Amino acid sequence: MSNPVFLALDLPQLEAAKELAQKVRDHVGGLKLGLEFFCAHGAHGVLEVSHACELPIFLDLKLHDIPNTVAGAMQAIHVLEPAIVTVHAGGGRAMMEDAKAAAGENTKVVGVTMLTSMDQNDLKRTGVQGTPHDHVMRLAELAEASGLDGIVCSGQEVRAVHKQWKNGYFVVPGLRPAGSAVGDQKRVVTPRQARDDGASVLVIGRPISRADDPAAAARAIEATL
Repeated sequence: MSNPVFLALDLPQLEAAKELAQKVRDHVGGLKLGLEFFCAHGAHGVLEVSHACELPIFLDLKLHDIPNTVAGAMQAIHVLEPAIVTVHAGGGRAMMEDAKAAAGENTKVVGVTMLTSMDQNDLKRTGVQGTPHDHVMRLAELAEASGLDGIVCSGQEVRAVHKQWKNGYFVVPGLRPAGSAVGDQKRVVTPRQARDDGASVLVIGRPISRADDPAAAARAIEATL
């Protein structure tokens, strides 16, 4: 992929989302559509954005249910031809195996390990012992054993995961260009650092979508890679 940046296009208004996507289409490698967008516009909205911009679509649905239900959901989105779909690695091996088996031939299935809005205190409150690094590495090993293409992790773990899983496909969200506001993210790095450490896809949202000139912001980030 020549440009690893995927714009997080999580806007509730379809026309606004299409307009933003068209502004930055020449400076990003794809578009990430998450739960907010999918719940508001469904498959129809995904197809509208895809046809308007002709960019790869990353459906960040974070599927997490019993294996049969997740497999059914994966089959239901075949018509959308997503380039990437997320499932929660915490759903276990059987769920991940069934998700990958049910995915489209050209769809990469990646396991979400730990949300970048969480830190060690958040893990402890959910009953998970150890550091975020330990937790991500355990789930990365499970995702690889389950046959997934890769994982979603923060830029703080991607170097270690890449060393452990040489041919994995690593999606890194929560990125902030130098000098940007961190917002609700807790474990952030710059896009360039994540790329240098082995990230395959760089998910960037607010630093582009909320910029006065989104195209210029996307272009500036692209220039650092």
